[in-house]
Amino acid sequence: MIRVMTEQDFAAFWPTFKEVIVQQETYAFDPQMDEAFAYRLWCEQSLNSFVYAENDQVLGSYYIKANGMGPSDHICNCGYMVSPKARGKGLARSLCEHSQQQALALGFRAMQFNSVVSSNQIAVSLWQKLGFEIIGTIPNAYRHARLGLVDSYIMYKWLE
Repeated sequence: MIRVMTEQDFAAFWPTFKEVIVQQETYAFDPQMDEAFAYRLWCEQSLNSFVYAENDQVLGSYYIKANGMGPSDHICNCGYMVSPKARGKGLARSLCEHSQQQALALGFRAMQFNSVVSSNQIAVSLWQKLGFEIIGTIPNAYRHARLGLVDSYIMYKWLE
């Protein structure tokens, strides 16, 4: 169900990606971003990107990349998106668990999420259940479309 993302997969995933960034509730991405730029960001600027697919339907995706360079290149960063029609079915958990396995296979020793929007309690709770800790809070870091300024968390997990 989880496999490496292709250009065709990204095209199928684009409506979900666009919906998430237009909502301006979870990702600090420009809501005016076009598909070509989104593809470069999600697929080309990462080490790998993966999809969760069932019956040729792309229901979720994640990317993995180094969070820093040089002496900090042992820590990776990931981003996850799940189609609204597939939420609440364990896909984000499966994607995160898969990403941790991939991280270890790629030689990373830790994973860090740089900006988890504090009002996204479903994600915050899931990441904590999967062993991530909130190691910092960035006050008023995110302009939420409905709630105004909200904090963002830096979350971290040592993988070894």
